Amino acid sequence: MSSERAELVERILNGSRALSTETVMFHTAIADQSGLSAVESKVSDYLARFGPQTPKELSKLSGLAPASITALIDRLVDKGVVVRKPHPEDRRKVLIEIDGAKMAAAVPLWDHLVKSVREACEKYTDGELETVIRFLADAAEITHESTGRVTRR
Repeated sequence: MSSERAELVERILNGSRALSTETVMFHTAIADQSGLSAVESKVSDYLARFGPQTPKELSKLSGLAPASITALIDRLVDKGVVVRKPHPEDRRKVLIEIDGAKMAAAVPLWDHLVKSVREACEKYTDGELETVIRFLADAAEITHESTGRVTRR
């Protein structure tokens, strides 16, 4: 690898680290405003993005251990953020579903970030945005795999 490429990769790693830290801090602030922990907030986000999930599916999505997900679901139920519903196809299973009103109440907290990211995208060509999209997908997958490795020890 050339020294120029190595420098670019290092800048990507440092930029990713900075973005990760700022993202965690932002999500912690959002969660705090919603009365949730950061993890509770992000598991709620899985439900908002992917719809109702079984506890096993939430464990797989999050990379968290099944026992951790069970305790987390209990807390979210107690806080009125999610409900347990019977699975429509398998009576042995339960689906965890987010309360739409609770999610709608949090939307204004995201307004500045969403607006600002949309504005930032205007600086890039469509081709550059496609590259960013591919990188974000790769980075998200790598991070998900890394979470699983840490939680499985």
